[in-house]
Amino acid sequence: MAIASVNPATEETVRVFSAIDDGEIDRKLERAARAFAFWRLRPVGERCSVLRRAAEILEAEKNAFGRLMTTEMGKTLASAEQEAQKCATGCRFYATEGGRMVEPRVVRQDDSALERIEYQPLGVVLAVMPWNFPFWQVIRFAAPALAAGNVALLKHASNVPQCALALEDLFVRAGAPTGVFQALLVESAAVERIIADERVAAVTLTGSESAGRAVATAAGKHIKKSLLELGGSDPFIVLPSADLDAAVDTAVKARAVNNGQSCIAAKRFIVADAVYDRFVPRFVAAMERLRVGDPLQGDTDVGPLVNAAAVDTLEDQVARSVREGARILTGGHRLSMRGHFFPPTVLGDVPADAAAAREELFGPVAAVFRVPSLDAAIALANSSPFGLGAAAFTRDRQEAEVLARDLQSGGVFINQMVVSDPRFPFGGVKRSGYGRELSDVGLREFVNVKTVRMLNVG
Repeated sequence: MAIASVNPATEETVRVFSAIDDGEIDRKLERAARAFAFWRLRPVGERCSVLRRAAEILEAEKNAFGRLMTTEMGKTLASAEQEAQKCATGCRFYATEGGRMVEPRVVRQDDSALERIEYQPLGVVLAVMPWNFPFWQVIRFAAPALAAGNVALLKHASNVPQCALALEDLFVRAGAPTGVFQALLVESAAVERIIADERVAAVTLTGSESAGRAVATAAGKHIKKSLLELGGSDPFIVLPSADLDAAVDTAVKARAVNNGQSCIAAKRFIVADAVYDRFVPRFVAAMERLRVGDPLQGDTDVGPLVNAAAVDTLEDQVARSVREGARILTGGHRLSMRGHFFPPTVLGDVPADAAAAREELFGPVAAVFRVPSLDAAIALANSSPFGLGAAAFTRDRQEAEVLARDLQSGGVFINQMVVSDPRFPFGGVKRSGYGRELSDVGLREFVNVKTVRMLNVG
């Protein structure tokens, strides 16, 4: 795959890059190793000051960063600017809290003994990142990693190279020493070789199942820590006691977020029989009101999909679901306009074994299911091979607690959509991957939790 910026709204090739060669990869790895030897010993306050400055730059330049994201991958400008602001929030969170998270925990200290637990950085961490949140996916890895004393190598998706270089420049301008954060413009084929290099300590990937298997295999072969976030088919459950106005409004936002191209976007709408006939028509009407078009225009709700292949895949999934028994309630076919556009779509009467139930739909397509009870809703939600996030609408506290207990996912959100937040761990179970990003849990994914016990040392 070429390393190139292609505007998905216009299909214009903006800029093409050459992949760096093996010699340059080696030089960057050596630079990272030298940077780690220095960076790990810097006071945590100094490391966190870089993150604080990065937050200031992100806020000051969020319009420019937003336009770059929009032209490279198609999200609306408003959502891109929000992403830049969220990155600033994430950097500021770790600038403030990072010191506390790596502070040694004293277990015993008296005249004869000193016993403590330390949280020391692992070293050079390779991040293999996707295009759909081209800044946030990187920041949510990099901010805690750098605060902990690690250094970062970014292998970004091949269609967002300018975002990758902008992020490298961001950290340079924020004061990060040479080699602490570097972008690698390489093809996917180079990833295994980089993981194998003895200077790389660990790897994190957000992406497809196939990419996750390849990275996990390479990391396992070389006995290196890995973290995987591999997407999801998140359920959105609506129960009889739900506030339907709030449920409909949130359902549309949860399905259309990022043009429908989000791992934690709601994809399977599981609706209790008692409210199905009231919820679905309102949901369909609200999806139809979304404006599709130029993502740089302020009144656009849904921009293009990332490329032609994404449109082909989504249209095929819809067609197969219809052949398997689903009904198109709105949308369902690509739009005949320049750019890679697919309309907001709702599929009703979706069989439990249809493509829309089994596979992740990466675009603004909602699959709606009717269920007779809470138990049936949970069973259907858990039938997916994925387990990233789950949302449910109910005003019954007992139902909410059952959902929180029994839904098989990395997060359960009641009367709200699934979101990532620096304060809370983020990740999934089953084929959604393993490990956690964000919060203190995410920071400690890439540290050596070291036991230190000293006797009679004065």
